[in-house]
Amino acid sequence: MASTPAHPQAPPKPTWDPRDPVRPLLRPTIRIRLTLLYGGMFLIAGILLLSIIYLFTAQALGDSASELPFKVVEGKVQPTTSWCQLPVQGTGEQLNEAVSACLQHQRDMALGDLLRRSLFALMGLSIIAFAFGYAMAGRVLSPLGRITRTARQVAGSDLARRIELDGPDDELKELADTFDEMLERLERAFTAQQRFVANASHELRTPLAINRTLLEVHLSDPGAPVELQQLGKTLLATNERSEQLVEGLLLLARSDNQIVERKPVDLAEVASRAIDQVHAEAQAKGVEIRGERALAVVQGNGVLLERIALNLVQNAVRYNVPEDGWVEVTTATEQGQAVLVVSNTGPVVPAYEIDNLFEPFRRLRQERTGSDKGVGLGLSIARSVARAHGGRIIAEPREGGGLVMRVTLPI
Repeated sequence: MASTPAHPQAPPKPTWDPRDPVRPLLRPTIRIRLTLLYGGMFLIAGILLLSIIYLFTAQALGDSASELPFKVVEGKVQPTTSWCQLPVQGTGEQLNEAVSACLQHQRDMALGDLLRRSLFALMGLSIIAFAFGYAMAGRVLSPLGRITRTARQVAGSDLARRIELDGPDDELKELADTFDEMLERLERAFTAQQRFVANASHELRTPLAINRTLLEVHLSDPGAPVELQQLGKTLLATNERSEQLVEGLLLLARSDNQIVERKPVDLAEVASRAIDQVHAEAQAKGVEIRGERALAVVQGNGVLLERIALNLVQNAVRYNVPEDGWVEVTTATEQGQAVLVVSNTGPVVPAYEIDNLFEPFRRLRQERTGSDKGVGLGLSIARSVARAHGGRIIAEPREGGGLVMRVTLPI
């Protein structure tokens, strides 16, 4: 029996959030590392140079001060400093020893003053070296900052941006040119996808609209047989289901992009509109809709945000218990984010099936066809729209059965 290959370990995650505009000041950027490297090398070189100069100076002064270049025979000496203790009168030997001691002390003072002044100079030059290294590292790495800014703009669905880096033909320019080529190919691919979506929208909607019109005309004929009327209603329901499928696919394709035009939208109003649309179906199924909806204004597209609420509330009503079921819809503002929570009673949902609910055409223990509860795109559309608004949607099993759907959007 062949052994299963081990899965590669995922790379470690950074300790700071790359999407957070407020980042740590001391995060290990390349610029800081280069500054520390250049400044540290200068500091080490300065310490070595200072040590060599000090040793050479000490050796030179020691050799020259070991013997006096003169010899005192007799006379009088008048001291001019307090640290040099010379006898006023004495023998030549005594005067020679006193002069040697004074010169040795003066040598030690000169070396100490040299060391002190050199250390101060080294500290000042080190500060200048670190500042200069930081500036030069920023200048060298400025193309990388330009590439990063362009990548962030592209992440906002602005594929028309290009780096267009000028300068010497080095590795950074090669990286920027390669990135520009990749962006150009991505723009062509996304343009082709948008063109295909537009063409598919026209080609799929037109025949379905024609079929719906023909079926409605036939159903409006009072003289039509009962069998044909029943068949027409069945075909009309099938046609409506196909229209929902097409609209869902188109909306799913469009909502994967970022929202360019944003306006203030109140999630409480969006949730109330969704509840109004599902109210009749909830009454027919005996499901109570409740919950308090507080003001929660976000910047986004109202139609797409209403589709999130509508899909969640519809699923909560349709996948509920046969008797005494309820759906709770609440909106609030928590920690700088707008929150929409839809919880409901219903069948017990295993935790391992939660992620599958967000996949297209996936339902909980439902067939892909023959169901009147939708086409299996509701949660996929809701997740795509939430991502397009910079938010996310989380599903959790509710104790006792049902789900708790939590949508968080930035304010």
